[in-house]
Amino acid sequence: MKKLVLVLLLAVTPAEAKTILFVGNSFTFGANSAAHYYKPDTVTDLNGPANGKTTGGVPAFFKAFTKEAGLDYTVSLETVGGKGLDFHYAEKRALLDKPWDVVVMHGYSTLDQAHPGDPALLISSAKQITDMFRAKNPKSEVWLSATWSRADQTYPDGRPWHGKPIQQMGKDIAVAYDAAAKNARATGIVPMGLAWNRAIDTGLADDNPYDGIAAGKINLWTHDSYHASAYGYYLEALLVFGRVTGKDPLSLGDTEMVGEDMGFTKPQVHALQQIAHDQLAAP
Repeated sequence: MKKLVLVLLLAVTPAEAKTILFVGNSFTFGANSAAHYYKPDTVTDLNGPANGKTTGGVPAFFKAFTKEAGLDYTVSLETVGGKGLDFHYAEKRALLDKPWDVVVMHGYSTLDQAHPGDPALLISSAKQITDMFRAKNPKSEVWLSATWSRADQTYPDGRPWHGKPIQQMGKDIAVAYDAAAKNARATGIVPMGLAWNRAIDTGLADDNPYDGIAAGKINLWTHDSYHASAYGYYLEALLVFGRVTGKDPLSLGDTEMVGEDMGFTKPQVHALQQIAHDQLAAP
């Protein structure tokens, strides 16, 4: 009889939610867009309120996607603008050093703020912080998000990627993150920058915000041509959703709630999901 009661209790007890932690900077918290304070009550901002507000950002987009897909994730984030993984490891370890099931993280957008394009700091800090997470939970999935090309680092004179195609910075960042992931033995890469390139190459997104946005195209950057627009952060969250859950971003459908909240048209939602699908399916 006792055994039967135990079996029945186990049958009705819901599976424990997976924990996921996002570590990053403004590229995660959604600076300069409607993503920044999107549904902050659905996620936990480990740094607490800033200016009386907590952050939603890409983690809140991800949380919404998982709820729509019938999945259960407890989502936390630790973000500080303009910082790389070396900062988080040195200054935020007390908040981070826990047995998370999944971690999604990225460094500074030029790899090294003092030495743009140099991957050495990313490679060393990614290993340090991955080792910390794995020491607490050897089975933890650790994903590195390879960030996008910055138009403000490409088109203006005197910038590190000036004179190169807009896609080149994203490609350089991807190579660096691939090296960092291999060195850290991370689970894998979230190919954000390559997905941006794909959106540009297929004609969904405009390639140069400095000369205006072509009719029928979206601007993946916000007004500073540096951070993402809501479209860009939406694409980022779709990629994380696909990588972490294994679900096809297209399965969310063109009536997906976050896209509707952001004011996207159904064709735009579908197109962004298609880009994420195609990039995640690429070799």
